[in-house]
Amino acid sequence: MTLTIIFGYLLAVLLIGAWSSRRLAATGEDFFVAGRTIGPFVLLMTLFGTHMTSFALLGASAESYRIGIGVFSLMASSSALMVPVVFFFVGARVWAVGSRLGLLTQVQFVRARWGSDAVGLLLFVVLVLLLLPYLLIGVMGGGITLQQLTDGAAPPWLGSLLICGVVIGYVTSGGLRGTAWVNTFQTGMFMLLGAVTAILIVTKLGGVGKALDQVAAARPELLIRGDAIHPLRLLSYTLIPLSVGTFPHIFSHWLSARRAATFKAPIVLYPVCIAVVWIPSVLLGVFGNIDFPGLAGPASNSVLIRMITLYAPDLLAGLLGAGVFAAIMSSLDSQSLSLGTMFTQDVVRHYRLGGELSESRQVLLGRLFVVGVVAAVFLLSLVAERSIFALSVWSFTGFASLLPVIVAALYWRRSTAAGAAAAIVTVIGLWIWFFVRGFGQPDYSVGGTGLMPVAVIFAGSVVALVIGSLLGKPPGAERVARFIP
Repeated sequence: MTLTIIFGYLLAVLLIGAWSSRRLAATGEDFFVAGRTIGPFVLLMTLFGTHMTSFALLGASAESYRIGIGVFSLMASSSALMVPVVFFFVGARVWAVGSRLGLLTQVQFVRARWGSDAVGLLLFVVLVLLLLPYLLIGVMGGGITLQQLTDGAAPPWLGSLLICGVVIGYVTSGGLRGTAWVNTFQTGMFMLLGAVTAILIVTKLGGVGKALDQVAAARPELLIRGDAIHPLRLLSYTLIPLSVGTFPHIFSHWLSARRAATFKAPIVLYPVCIAVVWIPSVLLGVFGNIDFPGLAGPASNSVLIRMITLYAPDLLAGLLGAGVFAAIMSSLDSQSLSLGTMFTQDVVRHYRLGGELSESRQVLLGRLFVVGVVAAVFLLSLVAERSIFALSVWSFTGFASLLPVIVAALYWRRSTAAGAAAAIVTVIGLWIWFFVRGFGQPDYSVGGTGLMPVAVIFAGSVVALVIGSLLGKPPGAERVARFIP
């Protein structure tokens, strides 16, 4: 029954993608940014669904299982505050510039701002490398979900392969419009079913109060803030949500908006969506210690699915499993499409690797690159055994530290290509340094102070940007005026 429901859900997703393909015009702009026609509700749902991957469900529950209820303060509360700010000050302005200049990608945006191919190419390489772990999170989550829902009968690679195949199907057929429509359906589904999951399981545990009493009796430290989360760790985590301003897939969705007013819904309602998804995930992760104590390392990634299979009957378990698949695919699709967009527009088309590209050939190359990216990430998932939360934080750290480059492009007239390049190189160097030193340590901080690497890398990015820009030659007034009226 469980598998029948999941397969039925995946079929429905493919049908939505196929239906959207009937409205697809054979142009690069329509395939890659939906002809800039996305309205407020779809933009809200697709931005939220794209942002909240298996990190928000499997990753958040796994981390709260490990360190307690304070996980909500690390990511959810800071995201509810910072993400709408980024949408308002960066997203709406990126849309205005992008629609005026006909831009399709983040790299085009940076290249046009400073007139530098070198900076554009450097940013392309960094974005691809940082996005691969983020893609890996979703594919791994699919494998974990199906394995747990079938009591280990289905190997992890099967769930990963299933998700990759379905994503390839509807992304290549419908482009960004199909992806946005599917994401709207999937986001609504995982938000609704997440709430149902929490209510059902908490009810069977005897209510929130009784469940908290059981956790307090076994592991009281999970419910106490105190020294469990260092103040500097908490403070530096507020920088992590800034990564939303440089995700290539979020950039693509910004550029797809119909008009500036379309951003009102995401700005106002995003905190509500955060609460609906994160509160159940964090609570269920903590409550997982009641029935599944002692899960260590990557095994904790499956705690939410273990809770579902233990407490939900077959019919509901299938629906809830489909909800988890929805959360995973709603990010994987946009991420893979954004990489296909950048490869087609910023490498093949920009450097004329195959001569002048017709509109139909742009679409074909975008589709082929999506297939290649998803296939490569699937192969990586077969050998990766890491914490979903840890992978997410490291990926977000790099993206958040690149935000000063985008902000400077929009607000600082004196910023230069040299400054942007210096900032990107600084982010690369510091990220690699901290990653090598700290990836194997779940609670790694800079020098044991509690300060997260993102704080140092972000500060280094700002300093390098300022110094490089002041030393470099200012861009021409006409070029600046296109971005900063």
